Amino acid sequence: MLTDPFDTPEARLPPIDTWRKLFPSTTVHQRVSIRNPETAQSVANAFIPEGSRDKVVIEAYPGPGQLTRALLQLPKNRIRKLIVLEEYEPYLQYLRPLEKLDSRLTVLPINGYAWDSYEEIHNLGLLGDVPKVPWDGDAVHPNLHFISTLPLTVIGEQLIAQLFRSIPDAQWLFQYGRIPLSFLLSEYVWKRVSATTDDISMRCKLSVIAEAVATCQEALPFDSLQPYDEHFHPTRISVTANADRKAKNRRVGNPFQAITVTPRTERIIQKGKLDQWDFCLRRLFVRKATPLKGALSSLAPNGQVLLKKIDDPNLPPEERLNVKKAIRSMSVQDWSILLKAFDEWPFAPDDLSIGDTFIPLKE
Repeated sequence: MLTDPFDTPEARLPPIDTWRKLFPSTTVHQRVSIRNPETAQSVANAFIPEGSRDKVVIEAYPGPGQLTRALLQLPKNRIRKLIVLEEYEPYLQYLRPLEKLDSRLTVLPINGYAWDSYEEIHNLGLLGDVPKVPWDGDAVHPNLHFISTLPLTVIGEQLIAQLFRSIPDAQWLFQYGRIPLSFLLSEYVWKRVSATTDDISMRCKLSVIAEAVATCQEALPFDSLQPYDEHFHPTRISVTANADRKAKNRRVGNPFQAITVTPRTERIIQKGKLDQWDFCLRRLFVRKATPLKGALSSLAPNGQVLLKKIDDPNLPPEERLNVKKAIRSMSVQDWSILLKAFDEWPFAPDDLSIGDTFIPLKE
């Protein structure tokens, strides 16, 4: 049995069999948290492995803090500072006492989804001792690390999507360099993030952006976090038979897994070009089963003219596209070729905004 240095009356977590009553998922919008302390220890070691030194970790959506406790139980030379973002008061009651027991911990009652939260971290000086590391260096940032357990709602999907979108222009925490990100997330979202051209059923805009800006890997074997009910809160609940597909994919009890995301050194999406990628991906994935040749008209009037730039027999092979490929079968290299042609097109739309575009990290 693991020894818990926070096993004091004021810092102790409540009995597991009381969690559903104390932390109802309907109240906190289907928030998932690790409940098994041994699972938390495994995840902590996977996210901040042996060899890590002087990490400044930001943990968003920690819940009552089972993983927070496991992170603080790692050897102290691995984690120099732990900043926790949690706004739900019943969870804060089990996080605040930890600050008195470990001076490395700062608990902020703010939302890990909101851009302003990270500005507050900066304004409080909590990252004042974190160096800015050149993006083109060989290694990822040696100190700063972001960890989050993603909510099951659309907010979780939006958060990870917007973090990927922050990489090309080095926004958000990426102003400090290529910081690693670690997530506990649903199998459904992971399949969308990691889908390749060999899995066209799950291939989507998120898959392309994720592949273009980062390498994404499982931090722990999938089976080590199954079955769900042995590791996570809230435990499984029944779902009506007629629930739609999205509801079933976001239901409590679906498999969860641990992944780590590392920004790429090379910039496939060049700085300042994210809006163009967003525009083309959104316009074309509406017709994801359509061959590119037939879908180009979705970009703008006379969009078919781009065929001359991507399907010219005189182009070198590495600059040509197979325009018979379906949109969802296009590789990141294919998209890069298309976006280069779009960027050079003198009649490309000036207004690249799309009505339902999500504003990064704002509510």
